Amino acid sequence: MTGGRHLVIVESPAKARTIGRYLGDDFIVQASVGHIRDIPVPRDLPADMKKGPYGRFGVDVEDGFDPYYIVSPDKKKTVADLKKALKDADTLYLATDEDREGEAIAWHLLETLKPKKSLPVKRMVFHEITKDAIQAALENTREIDSHLVDAQETRRILDRLVGFELSPVLWRKIKPSLSAGRVQSVATRLVVERERERMAFVPADYWDVTGTFAAETGQFSAKISTVDGSRVATGSDFADDGTLKPKAKTATVLTEDSTKTLVEALTDAPAEVAALESKPYTRRPAAPFTTSSLQQEASRKLRLGARQAMRVAQSLYENGYITYMRTDSVTLSGEAITASRGQAAELYGSQYVPDKPRYYQTKSASAQEAHEAIRPAGDRFRTPADVAGQLSGDEFRLYELIWKRTVASQMADAKGTTSTVELSLEQSGRTATFRAAGTVITFRGFLAAYEEGRDASRYGNDDSGDKRLPQMEEGQQLDTRELTPDGHATTPPPRYTEASLVRALEERGIGRPSTYASTVATVQDRGYVLRRGSALVPSWTAFAVVRLLEEHFGAFVDYDFTAQMEQQLDRMAQGELGRKQYLEEFYRGDGESGPIGLKRMVDDLGDIDARAINSIEIGEGITLRVGRYGAYVERAARDEDGELIEGATPQRSSVSDDVAPDELTVAKAQEMLERAKDDGRVLGTDPETDHEVVAKDGRFGPYVTEVLPEIEGDKTPKSKKPKPRTGSLLKSMDLATVTLEDALKLLSLPRVVGTTEDGTAVTAQNGRYGPYLKKGTDSRSLETEDQIFSITMEEAEKLYAQPKTRGRAAAKPPLKELGTDPTSEKPIVIKDGRFGPYITDGATNVSLRSTESVEEITEKVAIEKLADKRAKAPAKKKTPAKRTTTRAKSSTATKSSTAKK
Repeated sequence: MTGGRHLVIVESPAKARTIGRYLGDDFIVQASVGHIRDIPVPRDLPADMKKGPYGRFGVDVEDGFDPYYIVSPDKKKTVADLKKALKDADTLYLATDEDREGEAIAWHLLETLKPKKSLPVKRMVFHEITKDAIQAALENTREIDSHLVDAQETRRILDRLVGFELSPVLWRKIKPSLSAGRVQSVATRLVVERERERMAFVPADYWDVTGTFAAETGQFSAKISTVDGSRVATGSDFADDGTLKPKAKTATVLTEDSTKTLVEALTDAPAEVAALESKPYTRRPAAPFTTSSLQQEASRKLRLGARQAMRVAQSLYENGYITYMRTDSVTLSGEAITASRGQAAELYGSQYVPDKPRYYQTKSASAQEAHEAIRPAGDRFRTPADVAGQLSGDEFRLYELIWKRTVASQMADAKGTTSTVELSLEQSGRTATFRAAGTVITFRGFLAAYEEGRDASRYGNDDSGDKRLPQMEEGQQLDTRELTPDGHATTPPPRYTEASLVRALEERGIGRPSTYASTVATVQDRGYVLRRGSALVPSWTAFAVVRLLEEHFGAFVDYDFTAQMEQQLDRMAQGELGRKQYLEEFYRGDGESGPIGLKRMVDDLGDIDARAINSIEIGEGITLRVGRYGAYVERAARDEDGELIEGATPQRSSVSDDVAPDELTVAKAQEMLERAKDDGRVLGTDPETDHEVVAKDGRFGPYVTEVLPEIEGDKTPKSKKPKPRTGSLLKSMDLATVTLEDALKLLSLPRVVGTTEDGTAVTAQNGRYGPYLKKGTDSRSLETEDQIFSITMEEAEKLYAQPKTRGRAAAKPPLKELGTDPTSEKPIVIKDGRFGPYITDGATNVSLRSTESVEEITEKVAIEKLADKRAKAPAKKKTPAKRTTTRAKSSTATKSSTAKK
């Protein structure tokens, strides 16, 4: 397009810079930096509107659920700059993303900028930022889709109504500052329900036997399958209450004694090949990435959280490396299929490409966020090697993951053979059968490029992978080399990770691709869910919130109901449902025959027993309660004979956040209460200050502190009063037995060990991560707590003379030594790092993936990985030439505005 001046508005500055490179001098590309308007909270409404129909929600629920929007305070300058640029424009292109949110941003821009009626306004959409895609988008513009806008506006209004109606109930009945978001509440319920399952779980013990058998061509191992004609129970046969499932009632549960007896009877018994089966093995590649599957795989393989993965993907998209990253479609365009097949043939060989292209179908009938899966941008993909000098860190790793998955999706099936053998043993009146299975991959197919990760199973990993069994035939006699009994205990359902929580939401149809990352992040930011490693652990506050919502607002945390809401929004986006009609039914209900509306549920709420909502019975008279300042356990006071003491204050003990709900057993709670008896115990008087010294049990563990005397009439503000000395107990100390002597030693810290020649003091201290020395800003970890009080200046100087090591502990010995690297000529070792094992030659480090084990890394593999890492090292950044505008020819005013941006 030529002639005139054209203003193109996108969401982000990065996107603006990339698109600006593909457009001519007649185009100015500027960014709105996301949304420019939103529904304000009541306190931010103009004074004359606070008492009107918008005063409560920012939405007029009496007149068509009309929302009141204001320009966000931090976007006023952005809007002013856009209006200024619009004055000189002959055409306005709204080039925001083509999902509901992007459509709504375009509509808000149009409503706020208010271009002249004579000015052409065009909606410009694309799924990748390449020159061809941008040029095609310019030639195929459309109008703003009002149905998509309605669906997004309705979602925003629903969230406002639910949050503003339900959150005050939580404030009154649980504690202030809580929130009850529409989707976040359902996500929290999922995590809480899983923890409830873990709390109710009863472990079951069972045993099995692993046999080692030898044929003429080699030996192999097999697991016991039946004993005396009855199938042997495995972990999956037990229910969560510790009993056998109905379908496994006839299975034999081996105990330690019965297993040892069986092994004694069958030791050295010959094994006969009773059955032998071999069948073809075929494995198909996974579909290209959707938003959900990308988040899950980035979590499993790259250890990226959902929010972090989306942030990296957003950057890759805006800089033209991948297609749009918010999509629930697995479809690839014709050019993407051609590019994938071409690269697979070029890199791996024509035999790795099937005769016909592969086409994938989205499972969700409501998939609509975009028309294509996430893939590398362009009609010829840049390989990871091509972008190694341009991308680094998480951006490179995520691009590589997307590239591999896309190319692999168009590659041939993996082929192989799965063999299963059944062995029969009989001796001393006992019989048993053992089974072994092995899959041998004869043609790797798509596995040459990519293999999908898997979440951990509660029943252990399948060990029937690429394992070859020796040649055998039915009726053949094998030697029984060894029979090894092994005991097991069933484990509770695994906690959700970010990846598995996203998958659970997707499987239930809750939320949409654009909401998963923010939902998972929100439940953590609000304190409902805590992270322990990669696992998501619900807080006790989450238990109280979910219980209140389940008992009094069940529909709004019901999985099916929430999924139906998403389906209604899909219908609205397709123009099949009116916004006002749906919001009316949702908020007020539609009579006795329809669902109860949100307002009616709140109005008919009645009395809620806050004490019951915030209480969970632990057992033996102990109750956990959620208080304003955290969770605590409580038990009625009893005398030495165990009789209740009428009117006495109950025993209480705070519960640390470090104690997960499923770990709070009766025994653990009793231990806390017993320790709490010593809380506030007076140890004696400090002879130097004459202040009392007491032992206390705090939220962050036991500690000792001095009690400063109160001065009558002293009106000094608390912030300016002297603070009492405190000291955390060492690990070797116990709250019940700590003495005044111990306490005075702790209160004397930090201890001055000595002074250096330049006058700097060296002190020994007890910190959050253990004992350490400090000299100015330089610190060194100590090996034991006793060294805090015993280390000498001479010993300290020797410690400071050594190279500083990271972490608390001394350097660990390597996990494996692998020879010498030919490039650096330094020894290669595998070490155990903070985030797992890694390969290093002292200069270059390469982390092992979760699918790789230390044992399988050979010297050759290590050398290749180090070489790859060096090749991917980011190039030195060059100082870019100063850009004053995204358009060569522009008015002075526009140049000034663009330069500021």
